[in-house]
Parts: sequence; C-alpha cells; structure tokens
Amino acid sequence: MKSKPRPNRRRNLLVRWGGLSVAGTAVLAVVIFLASRRERLVIAPAGTGTAGVTSILRRTAEDRDVPIQFEDVTRRVGVDFRHFPAVRASYIAEDMGSGLAWGDYDGDSYPDLFLVNLVGSVVPGAANDPQAGRSRLYRNVNGERFEDVTEAAGIRFAGFGMGACWGDYDNDGHLDLYITAFGDNVLYENLGDGTFRDVTLLRGVQDSRFSSGCSWADYDRDGDLDLYVCNYVDFGFREGDRAVPDPEYAEQPYTLNPNAYSPVANSLFRNNGDPGAPRFTDVAVQAGVDDPKGRGLSASWFDMDNDGWPDLYVANDVSYNGVFRNRGDGTFEDIGASSLAADYRSAMGLAVADFDNDLDLDLVITHWIAQENALYRNMLLDASGGQKSTGGLWFLDAADEFGLGQIALDMVGWAAGFCDFDNDGLRDLWMVNGHTFEMESREKVLIPQPPFVFWNRGKDGFVEVAARACPRLAKPFVGRGGAQADFDRDGRVDLALLAHGEEAVILRNTSPSPGHWLRVRLRQSGGNIRAVGARVYVTSGVVTQMEEVGCSSSYLSQNELTPHFGLGKASAAESVRILWPDGEQEVLTAVPADQELQRTHVARYPVGHSP
Repeated sequence: MKSKPRPNRRRNLLVRWGGLSVAGTAVLAVVIFLASRRERLVIAPAGTGTAGVTSILRRTAEDRDVPIQFEDVTRRVGVDFRHFPAVRASYIAEDMGSGLAWGDYDGDSYPDLFLVNLVGSVVPGAANDPQAGRSRLYRNVNGERFEDVTEAAGIRFAGFGMGACWGDYDNDGHLDLYITAFGDNVLYENLGDGTFRDVTLLRGVQDSRFSSGCSWADYDRDGDLDLYVCNYVDFGFREGDRAVPDPEYAEQPYTLNPNAYSPVANSLFRNNGDPGAPRFTDVAVQAGVDDPKGRGLSASWFDMDNDGWPDLYVANDVSYNGVFRNRGDGTFEDIGASSLAADYRSAMGLAVADFDNDLDLDLVITHWIAQENALYRNMLLDASGGQKSTGGLWFLDAADEFGLGQIALDMVGWAAGFCDFDNDGLRDLWMVNGHTFEMESREKVLIPQPPFVFWNRGKDGFVEVAARACPRLAKPFVGRGGAQADFDRDGRVDLALLAHGEEAVILRNTSPSPGHWLRVRLRQSGGNIRAVGARVYVTSGVVTQMEEVGCSSSYLSQNELTPHFGLGKASAAESVRILWPDGEQEVLTAVPADQELQRTHVARYPVGHSP
C-alpha cells in the first residue's frame, strides 16, 4: 500500500533526480530567489499539504477580484466519455495517459474534439472491453452540443492510446489525425466526407514503440507538414520486475519507475510532398533531433529566436530536456546547455506563449512531485522590440518570481496551457495535476489532486484561482490531458480536461465581464493550408501581443489552431500584422474587435535557407 511521500522524502528525491543540474544552475537560482523577494506578495495561510516556503510564495486574491469563471457543461453538451475502464495492474504504461485534441475536422468553423483512451490493462492476455475503452470523436454541433461520431467516421482505434494531434498533411483542406500509443500508432486520413481511413503503413509513419506526445510543423518550410513523435521508454513485461523494489520508495513498484527502463529515441517524419500520395521518411537522426537519451513526453514547435524557422523543445522525464535550434538547412543545433533551458527534472507537459508581451515566446514546464514548475522566460527581446540580451538565445527560470514554482511542490503536473480567459490582454495559465502514487485508503486508485488556474496580474505575477473559478475545479481529480478552444465561438476560451480512470470534463468559460477580443483565422493556398507557424501581432494601445499558429501543444494534447487575443477595453485593434510562414507580411489597421478575422494568402514555397 502506498502513501503520500513525506517532505523529507520529497527533498531526497529532488536531490537524487535534480543533482546533475544543480551545479550548473546555482548562480541562476540565486538570481531567481532575489527577484522573487522583490515581488509584492499577498500572503495567505498555508493550504492543506503545503508548508514552509510554499505558503510564503503563494499569491491569493479576494473572491470579488477574480474575473475568471467556468461552468461544467459536460453532460449538457453530450460528452459521456470515461477513461480507462479497467483496474490498474500498476504498470507505467497504464498510468501515463491519455490526452485529447481540438480540431475542426469538418470545416464548419466549430472545433471538434477527439478523446484518447486506454482500452484497459496492458497486461498480456487481459480481458479488456474494446468498445468501452475506445477512443472517441465528438463532432461539435453549432457550439451547442457534441455528437459521438466515432463509428460513423470510421475511427476504430481501440488500443493503449496516449496522445493525438490534428494536421492537414496532404493539403487538401481537411484535418487528418495522428494517434500515439503504447503499441501501434495510427494515422487517419480525412476523406472530406465525414469519414477517415487508416493510412499508417501507406504513408510510412508506423511505430510500435511506447510513443507519447506528437506535434505537426513545417520545419523545413517547403509547404507541407512534418510530424515529430516523442517516444518514452523501452517498457516490457520482464520476469521478476514486480519483485524489484524502487530504490527510493520501498512501497513503489519497480514497474512504475521510468528510471527502470531505457529511453527510446524520437522520430521526425519528414513529409516528402509526393503529389497525390505523400509519404514520410524518418529523418530524426540526420536532423539531429532523435534525442536518444531523453524519455520524451511532450514536444512543441515554436520559433525561439525569431528567425522565421520553427525550433523544437522536447520535455523529457528524468532526462535532460531537448532544446533544438533550426539551422534552416534541414538540421538542428542542440542548444540545451547554452540556452539554460535543459534542466534535469521530471518534465511532463509544456505550454508556450508570449506571456509577458515582449514579442518572444516563453514556456512553462510541469514536473513531478517535489519539483516546482518552470517558467522559462525568453530573454531575446524586451517589450519595445529591442535587444534584451547580447549573449544569444537563453532562458531565465522565473517561476518563483511570478508565483508559479513552489506552489506546485506537492503536485504532479501534466497538461498546461496559456490563454486569456478574461480577455484583458494578459495570458492566464491552467494546469492539471494528478499523482502517480496510489491512495492509502483505496488500493489500485491513484491519488487525485486539484488543478490550477492562474490569473495573470502582469508584473504582480500569477494568482491561483481555480476553486473560485468553478466548483468542479475545487474537486481534485487524477489529471493527465487537457486543451483549450473557444468551442461555442462566443469570444471566451473554454477548456476540456481528461482524468485518468475518470470522466472527461468540458468547462465553458462564463467569465461575467470579459474584455473585447479578436480571433484570427488563417488559410493559405500553395501549401501548408492552415498556415502552421504563422505569427500574428495585434497592437492595442501601448501593448502588442503575439501568437504563433500551432505552437502550443500540451501533454499528449493539442489546442485549437486559431489564435485568440484579449483586447480589454479597446473596441478595435490599432493594427494586425501577419507574418506568413513563407516570410510574406500583411498589415491591417483599425480592425474592429469581437470578431473572427479571416485572412487568406497565396503562399510561395519552398522558402530559402537562412543565411
């Protein structure tokens, strides 16, 4: 029987797993601590399970000051999905998933929802129910309800599913779907009539390893989407594994420790762009992004250095994270050490956004228990667009400075995302948490934990408001996947959350007095039809916000592809500048708020290499 680890054990674990990175980041830690001491804090009493410095650095706010509100509409909108219809056998492949993906597969402008499932126990010969454990596709009907169309759509995946991502790999205008798994990954091609077909072998993207996160991008800027797939560990049912104790926790099975298994290299499937029948080639080794020593869980493509080429960040469990800069010639440079963003912790999920509105992309990383969240602030530019650093691309972990770090010490963090829930022009942040240990009172049931909703207060940091934002968020659950979308197109960003062994949750944003907003829907002909990698800059007053299409994936999950901007009290954006993936720019002025702005572009591919 397992119990929640005591504080001394958490410290020991952090030393054991994080020791390799401590020496290299000691000076940086001092800087962060001093910065955090300068913050204006509102001190609250220590919460349950929180002690010492954790409570000191926790920010709080009065109820009346919280403008973010959600309503649990799961049953009302017709989502009846339950994850993992089985009893755990305490194997790592059972406990890591699953995720979800938002994508408008039928082209009606309303984002649809795909929920990934584990068919049951991974024990060989287990009596699993394929129907109960099937992953499911829900079609969004006018933003009012969701219709289960799994069977009609021809999606028959009933395996040990982990993650999913939508991408139009064949440029036919219809989103295709890739599913990762412990076992056989699957690529479903969208036929454009509401149905899909399995083209995994035909397109050359088969993989039967323990895959996890996946993400689409046009990394070589040739006009078609390429696919990056994370692989986790070489898990197998070796005789005697369950009899081997965990070296740190005697009560923790060996079969749940990622350190017990060797890492597995990742794949970069390059789209060959063959007319009519595109195939993919795994070029991860040649490109330098196979990351063979990493236990990959999440990956996000985003332009870290503002040079127009998609770079790659890989979150690895108990391994150094991968930070890969795109050279523009088909290869990548490993800048993990020089960027200061490759710490050795148990990284799970990622969230990417320009949270501080300084025109470069930052990222949040969620971690295992006893390891605070990371907020890697990109030090490339300042808010005026001038150089902030002369030392090249590097990141500063400012999690404690902004109230995001120590609050998570008792949590196991998974999916996360940045979005402006109250449309005030500042991106808020959400996270789901859920333990990998069993409850003391209920054998085979994992410990639930409360999620986080962080209200962005600008220079005053983030304030955690989940319990006051929605009664459902006050209830702990075993969180794993999650993603955001404005599913009802009312200008307020909503959430879908997935819990291990529990029901999915759909949260409609009902914030009572949100600001004005602007959504930007991009399409292009000539290749990369969804304009993945495009940047949108929106100026209102003295602030310019920036979002990059497709950069923000989450743990095993994918957010909606349409950029969303909160404008606060402004009834119009003074300017909207679009930097298209082929390098062309478009500028519009005096754009009215509270609309979905639609722009099209004739793309020119391929794009030349960087100088």
